[in-house]
Amino acid sequence: MLTRFAPRAENPEELREHQLKGLQWTVRHAWDNCRFYREAFQQAGVAPDDIKTLEDIRRLPFTTADDFRRGYPFPLRSVPHSEIVRIHASSGTTGKRKVVCYTSKDIDDWTEMFARCYEMAGLTREDRVQICVGYGVWTAGAGFQLACERFGALAIPSGPGNLEMQMTFLEDFGTTVLCCTASMALLVAQEVKKRGLKDRLKLKKIIAGSERTSAAMKAKIMELLGVEEYYDIPGMTELYGPGTGLSCRASENIHYWADFYILELLDPETLEPVAPGEVGEMVYTTLAKEGSPLVRYRSRDLTRLITEPCPCGCRLPRHAPILGRSDDMFIIRGVNVYPSEIDMILSACRGVGSEYQVLLERREDGKDYMRLKVERDENTAVEADAASAAWIYEQIRQEIMVTPEVEIVAYNELPRSERKTKRIFDNRGI
Repeated sequence: MLTRFAPRAENPEELREHQLKGLQWTVRHAWDNCRFYREAFQQAGVAPDDIKTLEDIRRLPFTTADDFRRGYPFPLRSVPHSEIVRIHASSGTTGKRKVVCYTSKDIDDWTEMFARCYEMAGLTREDRVQICVGYGVWTAGAGFQLACERFGALAIPSGPGNLEMQMTFLEDFGTTVLCCTASMALLVAQEVKKRGLKDRLKLKKIIAGSERTSAAMKAKIMELLGVEEYYDIPGMTELYGPGTGLSCRASENIHYWADFYILELLDPETLEPVAPGEVGEMVYTTLAKEGSPLVRYRSRDLTRLITEPCPCGCRLPRHAPILGRSDDMFIIRGVNVYPSEIDMILSACRGVGSEYQVLLERREDGKDYMRLKVERDENTAVEADAASAAWIYEQIRQEIMVTPEVEIVAYNELPRSERKTKRIFDNRGI
């Protein structure tokens, strides 16, 4: 399926050989050039020559977000400063940002991976790609734009927000592909409807990332914009940035670029591998990253591996859409709840939209309570609210074993965001 940006190894045997060489190179590179890694390896009792098979990866210690913060301003740096051509940083909300160093080769590798995403999504050089993501120290803007230019399509770097400008560009430049967060896509879609622009646009595809997206939210975005193709693009700053995989026309599952990194799925508590098809935490080891290599980096993101061949023909491995984060899970009255479980229930309910908020409270009786605010679908009458609330209550009670207080609110009452929409509010410690 992929041509210009074909994988460096694709069939399972070639891929394992390629990954082993990359793993051995990464461990040697980190040992020789990064004090943090060398000390971590020594403490774990492992040296580069001990890595003889892919299974030996389990001998290596883990890296965490705290390691990035403790090593600020150049954490995990494994090349001389003279070889660093760029830095990017996460959009962390507390403490120091997680800074990542890039060499010229790192930028080239990342751009190649990302261009592969555009190719998998079926873009051509005739496409016009409106890039509505953050620019600056964040990876998103640079990643989307550089790869678009490498691929050969027209980049329209509009950045996030500014709906007036977005509408003008969509219409005047004949945008065919919209790249943004899912929350930004919803804002754009609702504005397009408000202005009655849908039939005047040439949009064909949406490539969205940065946050978990429910089926209901995707369906609403596609309906309002009149597009038939919606692609999920994962990625995080520590692992180059966005563009490390993509869903395809045949499935919502993500083809991930296993010729650039090893993905382990581990139980977040035991840190042992989970069985195929079971949910685990995504742990990354890069195969060729020079500036800030990753060795068993715990992302906290949760997914499961997909073992069946994909009908699209791409033979690179797949994982399911990211289900949430292990640290996003909340516990109420002894029950572990993942936001993705709520997404799935709400997506199956007629009469409600894609937007919701979970509010966790501890009341005077000392007990925890979960309130769930859900937007009414714009085409549903108020009279249906009671039935919708009752259905949602019963599904959550049966499937998640929590008894929520469900409130249906007016369409468009809950806040929208051009970046990531916050949906879980834990007020129990306030």
